[in-house]
Amino acid sequence: MRLPQEIIRAKRDGLPLEPEAIGDFVRGLTDGTVGEGQAAAFAMAVFFRGLALPERVALTRAMADSGTVLTWALPGPVLDKHSTGGIGDTVSLVLAPMVAACGGYVPMISGRGLGHTGGTLDKLGSIPGYDATPGLDAFRQVVRRVGCAIIGQTADLAPADRRLYAIRDVTGTVESLDLITASILSKKLAAGLDGLVMDVKQGSGAFMATLPEARALAESIVTVAEGAGLRTSALITDMDAPLASAAGNAVEVAYAIDYLKGLRREPRFHAVTLALAAEMLVAGGLARHAAGAAERLEAALASGRAAEIFAEMVAALGGPADLLNEPETHLPTAPVRRAVRQAGTVAAIATRDIGLAVIGLGGGRTRPEDAIDPRVGFTDLAGPGSSGGLLGIVHAADEAAADRAEAALRAAYRMGDAPAERPAILESVRGAGAAAA
Repeated sequence: MRLPQEIIRAKRDGLPLEPEAIGDFVRGLTDGTVGEGQAAAFAMAVFFRGLALPERVALTRAMADSGTVLTWALPGPVLDKHSTGGIGDTVSLVLAPMVAACGGYVPMISGRGLGHTGGTLDKLGSIPGYDATPGLDAFRQVVRRVGCAIIGQTADLAPADRRLYAIRDVTGTVESLDLITASILSKKLAAGLDGLVMDVKQGSGAFMATLPEARALAESIVTVAEGAGLRTSALITDMDAPLASAAGNAVEVAYAIDYLKGLRREPRFHAVTLALAAEMLVAGGLARHAAGAAERLEAALASGRAAEIFAEMVAALGGPADLLNEPETHLPTAPVRRAVRQAGTVAAIATRDIGLAVIGLGGGRTRPEDAIDPRVGFTDLAGPGSSGGLLGIVHAADEAAADRAEAALRAAYRMGDAPAERPAILESVRGAGAAAA
């Protein structure tokens, strides 16, 4: 067994790590014999030196096997989707019940906010009573009965990743392609999936700012996943602007409810959601092609069945039974709301800065132990080409915080000529398993 410092030293010097050494380090993350400083040093060494494909596979498998690996016996395919994170990326909240309404089973293991991006787990935390860390037996029961359950990592599932994930958030190592790949896939392998669809974000609000970076990550995830036996495909989607017009926690839950009820279907958000969900149905054999899958998903929305499943999931995990019909009664609201206006046409958006402004309001973390204010954020965010004058509405805890958020929002928007329209779906990346279908 190699000492943690020797493994760190080897990677620091650019040497390849054997699977046994990686396994030793991951066991140390799990049992606590690897200290916080050592975990941070390892993350930084990987960030600068990188991992070869065999090292990525070994790290992913070791972290997946660091806890329980679920098995399922369900009358339909077990499917999931994961996003690399962005601003206003509320897709998971609506996609899981949509796929469940079409016959899939979605045991979604979500994460907290990471860096400047919002986390699905934090959004669910704004729902009173919602238990995002139930025991595995309860998790299995909800998935079987409702069709989907969105929870956070429990102590049983990929515990090594859970520890490293929190450290990456506060040590400037979030953007490591190798660590992103291993983190995402360790949770998905532990969840016992039949198929996975990745949403790799690219743009000013994504960890992968350029298309080549996003493509490299998509190919890494697909290659490592299929090497580990998990059928996976990826879509590279636009994050040069917030995906939804809401960014925060409770405000994004409210947005998701409006979407499911048909009160608001913004085109970019709907296009990305539909494309990812359609990929899942095809991967699970529930549709022969994407067009047919999209028709089934639209029908699940129109009939209200997807909204009903969302409500059933919330209630089954301890949330209010009437959240769908009475969201304003249950979701926390900020005491200060302020409209921010600017004449002209939106030419570009520094999307990452909007995410940082949410953190500045208290809606994200700068340290792993920080509490989150679920009330704060932005709504009615303007998109590229908008000339309505409203940049967004600030939701803040007090006037001083609203002042700072207003200044940050104004600085994030550049006014000028309307930009060329950018497609919501930029590229697709498919592995051998997906391509053969």
